[in-house]
Amino acid sequence: MDQSRRVILDTLGRVSLPDGGDLVSRDLVRALSVESGVVKFVIEVADATQARSYESVLKAAEAALMALPEVSQVSAVLTAHGGATRQPPAAKGAVAPALKVGGHPTPGAIEVPGVKRILAVASGKGGVGKSTVSSNLAVALARQGRKVGLLDADIYGPSQPRMMGVSKRPASPDGKTIEPPQAHGVTMMSIGLMVDPDQAVVWRGPMLMGALQQMLGQVAWGELDVLIVDLPPGTGDVQLTLCQRAPLSGALVVSTPQDVALLDARKAIDMFNKLKTPVLGLIENMSMYVCPNCGHEAHIFGHGGVRAEAEKLGVPFLGELPLALEVREAGDAGTPVAAGEGPVADAYARLAAGLVAGGLA
Repeated sequence: MDQSRRVILDTLGRVSLPDGGDLVSRDLVRALSVESGVVKFVIEVADATQARSYESVLKAAEAALMALPEVSQVSAVLTAHGGATRQPPAAKGAVAPALKVGGHPTPGAIEVPGVKRILAVASGKGGVGKSTVSSNLAVALARQGRKVGLLDADIYGPSQPRMMGVSKRPASPDGKTIEPPQAHGVTMMSIGLMVDPDQAVVWRGPMLMGALQQMLGQVAWGELDVLIVDLPPGTGDVQLTLCQRAPLSGALVVSTPQDVALLDARKAIDMFNKLKTPVLGLIENMSMYVCPNCGHEAHIFGHGGVRAEAEKLGVPFLGELPLALEVREAGDAGTPVAAGEGPVADAYARLAAGLVAGGLA
């Protein structure tokens, strides 16, 4: 052990804990790194209840390290090994059990009773509008008479609560079953409804998989024609869990027309192929921009690239969606543009109608 790391551990070993012992003797320090005066580490405790009582410990550890002459910066995170805990609303005079979110998964297949089809909406990279497509497609399907659910599976960056205009925390009468809220005719669930929206979710892979398992299997989805799952970008733990353990009907891949986005979309498609998950089609988002003043159509990110890629790969091309200011404004306001009228809403309606006609939703 080098001298600087030893000094850091000795200092952390002098930080007392409210329930006895210190950070080092209790083996609570994880991922410690010391480089050029910058100290980074994680304090990992058992659960969210214990984490709340350790907030003062985190501050004391940071202060103790910053007092060292060789330390110029400290980056420390407090995380709960057992996930976040929420106390759901209870009947007057009664105490409801606490609901833990993000614990380690249990083995076996994830059953989602009452749901006929599960469609994953994926992208190889962030920033292509995958979450916007997910929320608007869910609303468009609901407007065409489908019973629709929307699961925000982007654990680190959940955006569906804002886009769907939902902030109410789900109830859990027994500490196990989660009762999801509804908005715009869609039953929806997101980890963003279960944790503080201003705090980062600092979880390892097993906890991500545990959270996904809970949001699929413990949510009272009811009878649904289709459950839309808004996946995080990339090809990581959440995608693997969904494809390998859930009854996934197939995936819709979203990309913008530009070559850089298509490079990553190909990786997403390759992942689904390797996991034996059908790619049901490609969607070109931000396909064109129509000036609201003069009506000129501009192809800011190119045009037709996703259609050409679909033809090359032999998968269906599901449609083009425009780049429009009203899409952003509607999402920020919590009312997806597909819930209204106009050319953009019509584009989502056509996409939804195509899925229904093809027996995919």
